[in-house]
Amino acid sequence: MNTEESVTLQNIHKAALQEFLDKGYRDASLRNIVRAAGVTTGAFYGYYSNKAALFTALVEPHAAAVMGMFMRTQTDFAALPDAEQPDHMGIDSGACLDEMIDYIYEHFDTFKLVICCSEGTAYADFIHEMVEVEVEYTFRYIDVLRRLGKTVPDIDRQLAHILTSAMFEGIFEIVRHDMPKERARQYVATLREFNVAGWQKIMGQ
Repeated sequence: MNTEESVTLQNIHKAALQEFLDKGYRDASLRNIVRAAGVTTGAFYGYYSNKAALFTALVEPHAAAVMGMFMRTQTDFAALPDAEQPDHMGIDSGACLDEMIDYIYEHFDTFKLVICCSEGTAYADFIHEMVEVEVEYTFRYIDVLRRLGKTVPDIDRQLAHILTSAMFEGIFEIVRHDMPKERARQYVATLREFNVAGWQKIMGQ
């Protein structure tokens, strides 16, 4: 890609980011994006096939990066020997959340798109996908506790989903409310402590 093409692409991305932030994906106008970028419609189609492809280009690298951090933490925790997992309960997730917050605040406008402006795209399910993974690994951890001889009451999966949804929706309130980073870090840390203590109570630990 030559310099002129690179500048054109940057202009398209800048215009698209603002249009999506202002109106959300569903109501954003490709015509407005093209006009604001100062390019022709034909030039735009030299880069992207449609509005969805453009939104994906803006969002996917960063959504994938945060999801990758989350998944790595889940799989690393599950790979620990059973006997070590209870001592790591809540600790590894805290480090992951700190890492996620740092990344989100480096790319804040992009995460506004994911959390607030993605209705009509696959990214509208971003939080839900995290919740589903968290619920699955929660029940794997319950199995670990039982293998260790600990008594854990039966936990309704739907209840687990509701509680986990509340946690993750709460975490991403920092984006919805444009919370300053240090306040967000404190907020999420408190929310995590509350969540860990609640799960320990529910699990009888």
